[in-house]
Amino acid sequence: MWEFFNRMSTQNSFIDKISNEATAQLPAIEFRGEVRIVDHERDIADACEYLAAQPLIGFDTETRPSFRPGVSFRVSLLQLSTPERCYLFRLNRIPLAKPILRLLENKQVVKVGADVAGDLRSLRQLRRFRDAGFVDLQQIAADWGIAEKSLRKLSAIVLGQRVSKAQRLSNWEATTLTPKQRIYASTDAWVCIRIYERLLRTPKIKRQEP
Repeated sequence: MWEFFNRMSTQNSFIDKISNEATAQLPAIEFRGEVRIVDHERDIADACEYLAAQPLIGFDTETRPSFRPGVSFRVSLLQLSTPERCYLFRLNRIPLAKPILRLLENKQVVKVGADVAGDLRSLRQLRRFRDAGFVDLQQIAADWGIAEKSLRKLSAIVLGQRVSKAQRLSNWEATTLTPKQRIYASTDAWVCIRIYERLLRTPKIKRQEP
């Protein structure tokens, strides 16, 4: 996979910003790989063993939305994706168990997300851990001259495809996640890999010396 990253593009043609209107005109991008739901404690270890063997995984979380002032919920879902397979850990049903923590603390496994600090903060409300090996697309995008921060717009600029946010405010603690929820949640984690890979194949902007 790392040989793939070395095939650099010859130039950086990324724009710095994109409007909501222009983003909406782009084709949608969706994860088409295998989605595995982890909602029993017995399945956690096998999922984490598979993920720990990967050099790069996408990372995201989802939380049940609250529509009442002063009412909030703890993180409901942890998404960890490879290019081919995404695991959805239903944290409203299973604990943030030690195999998951070891993965989140493993600096050898690169975990790529957007607004990583916010997601980690939500996870630490369940259990304390020391994260390692995380890359935040929001923090590194400026090195390629990109001013946007949202995952939707980062995907639009870097990949030329938009990430749908139609399911963002759905109930992530529902008895069964709908097919649309599964695709949405998987896409949010998986697309981080796609964006990161594309960035690594593209020259950074050259900053002028002061």
